[in-house]
Amino acid sequence: MSVALEVIDLTKSFLEEDEENERTWYRFWQKRPQRKITAVDSVSFHVKRGEIYGILGPNGSGKSTLIRLISTLLIPDGGTVRVLGKDAFKETAAVRRMINRVSVDAAFFKKLSAMENLGYAARLYGLDLKEARSRAGVIMERMGLPAKKWNSPLENLSRGQQQKVAIARALMTRPQLLLLDEPTTGLDPQSKREVQEYVLEVQREFGTTVILTSHDMDESARLCQQVAFIVDGRFRAEGTPPQLLARYGAKDLEEVFFAATGKSLKSDEEEVAG
Repeated sequence: MSVALEVIDLTKSFLEEDEENERTWYRFWQKRPQRKITAVDSVSFHVKRGEIYGILGPNGSGKSTLIRLISTLLIPDGGTVRVLGKDAFKETAAVRRMINRVSVDAAFFKKLSAMENLGYAARLYGLDLKEARSRAGVIMERMGLPAKKWNSPLENLSRGQQQKVAIARALMTRPQLLLLDEPTTGLDPQSKREVQEYVLEVQREFGTTVILTSHDMDESARLCQQVAFIVDGRFRAEGTPPQLLARYGAKDLEEVFFAATGKSLKSDEEEVAG
């Protein structure tokens, strides 16, 4: 099976104000002291075509930064990303045509309806408007979003309903690589299950390669063929769920995570760089 995604020694750092000196007074022309935060630290992995690959870790571990790098929204300090053989930072336009991304904080024009937002996205991707709306309607219907909601302003839809629209927006483009950055966070149990079922359906029917970031171990065990644990920007363990359970003699992935990292998933730390 060929490789869909190859990540080699990927690194990204940010500068932030030094909290230890936050109470010190500075004149307006002086810069406040800053420190370097490494959000992604020499990460390497590959994902086979048609695979669902989970990147699991607490908030602040670097998951979202890694997804933004793969999606070309951030430029790395070092390293390489190849999507179906194309360099993401040298052939950016070509790579963007092959991928799409769903994040926990999906952006919309909130005064516009779901279909109006989807029509706008279709034009950006050069899709036939009628065909794109038809595809999106099928997706939303399968995920349990009733047709009567499709023409309501997004601001009138629930968090779960908006997330289903975000997934429809990504999938109507039929991406070869789908990046799901905590797509079910904050959803009610029924909406979460509907989204999970549709991700599995897309993978089975179209062979879509999926990268899923999450801190939900049950979701990851259910969806992912391969998983990696990330803490402080570094991968600490990688393998199939059965391999990891056997390696650490654990009953579930949460036990594996603690054994591999010495840390709990229940972290309140905010994600580095948003």
